Amino acid sequence: MAVDYAVIFVYLVGMLAMGWWGMRRAKSKSDFLVAGRRLGPTMYSGTMAAIVLGGASTIGGVGLGYKYGLSGAWMVFAIGLGLLALSVFFSARIARLKVYTVSEMLDLRYGGGKAGIISGVVMWAYTLMLAVTSTIAYATIFDVIFDLNRTLSIILGGAIVVAYSTLGGMWSITLTDMVQFVVKTIGVLILLLPIAVIKAGGFSEMKATLPTEYFDPLGIGGETIFTYVLIYTFGMLIGQDIWQRVFTARSDKVARYGGTVAGTYCLVYALAGAVIGTAAKVLYPDLANADDAFATIVRDELPMGVRGLVLAAALAAVMSTSSGALIACATVANNDIWQRLRGAVTRDADSDHDEVRGNRIFILIMGIGVVCIAIMLNNVVEALTVAYNLLVGGLLVPILGGLLWKRGTVHGALAAVVVGGTAVVGLMSVYGILANEPIYYGLLLSLSTYVVVSLLTPPTDAAVLAAWRERLAGRGTEPAPESVPGSEPESAPESEPAATRG
Repeated sequence: MAVDYAVIFVYLVGMLAMGWWGMRRAKSKSDFLVAGRRLGPTMYSGTMAAIVLGGASTIGGVGLGYKYGLSGAWMVFAIGLGLLALSVFFSARIARLKVYTVSEMLDLRYGGGKAGIISGVVMWAYTLMLAVTSTIAYATIFDVIFDLNRTLSIILGGAIVVAYSTLGGMWSITLTDMVQFVVKTIGVLILLLPIAVIKAGGFSEMKATLPTEYFDPLGIGGETIFTYVLIYTFGMLIGQDIWQRVFTARSDKVARYGGTVAGTYCLVYALAGAVIGTAAKVLYPDLANADDAFATIVRDELPMGVRGLVLAAALAAVMSTSSGALIACATVANNDIWQRLRGAVTRDADSDHDEVRGNRIFILIMGIGVVCIAIMLNNVVEALTVAYNLLVGGLLVPILGGLLWKRGTVHGALAAVVVGGTAVVGLMSVYGILANEPIYYGLLLSLSTYVVVSLLTPPTDAAVLAAWRERLAGRGTEPAPESVPGSEPESAPESEPAATRG
């Protein structure tokens, strides 16, 4: 294991070094929170794929393949579909808004009011739980690598992510995510996938050994697939952690085409995880926990050195999601909640440099809180389900309604957030946290409330809508981003597909 330890150690030290280097580039609020809005297509595609493919997509995706076969790919497949939909239909207009948070977009669209701060609280809860559940995954990985207990594993992994995220903000996270994307690609797609299939005797042996439903693309069940699409596909459209990456794009063209590449990569990654899990079922048919399939096949079947690289890939998957959720959580806590409560919200570009320190402090505070909650929390699946149910049930309708329906009003948006969020929480207490009914009924109530209240209240002020259209057209208040050395100049913003015009 000495070689494996060396690979892991070099990887972890490299993450910290990139955090230090990123600190030197983070000179303004824009640099710290959205990497100066100047990522080109290669960096944007790699980092977007890295953040959406975390521990749940890697370890959990293999576990679903172990349990259901090829249809276990549907969870990660739904994530990829969501990223494709976001990139093709919405990313260009989101990138042109030149904001930092989803709540700022709601303020621009609806003209301010209480909807922004309430949506900020909901989004903060979602990003907090996403960061917590990602941090808990360190316990599984470090147990395999170093045989550490759960608490020490969470502290070690969490401390590294908090350190490089606090130092350089989005610049550090972008650099580390790009390395993590490369490590995941090599470790999972190029090494683990073919080795697992070969060790299982090839596809012919896998088909001969396992039941036929393991190779049925719909074997996991239509209701489960529908729920995955409802939660994960729609969740990709509105999550602060995802939008904050869209804000890093140099242009709307980069956001659209770079995101499309990342979404396509997710579809490939989904199938790879399911195939690896199916192979693990052939090799280890009696595992007590399906989520142990990834660690077991890595520990027992991979040669020294390769094992270390694949474990580094698992670490990369967890760290990319964890760091992205952490900076999103801190951004929302500082900009959408704390500054609003203090009455100190400002969009003056001259104050950017002064706000770097404040955002850095919030990342540190949120990071410490995430690690502490992760140590105390036991049921990861339930925590993540609550987070996504609140996000989709409370915010999906007001956000998409604001982008697609000009008759939507601030009163309709506020009512939809309150009714949808309250309904989801109440129905989870009745049907159970893991039931499907809370998100189904909660989303329907949110939609009906938004439409009815919007139609019963005065339309949004014409001046607000005019300012909104100006921002959507790319005529925002921020200066154009500086070009990255060696990158080609971008053309003017493209027109949107007809399906996205409101």
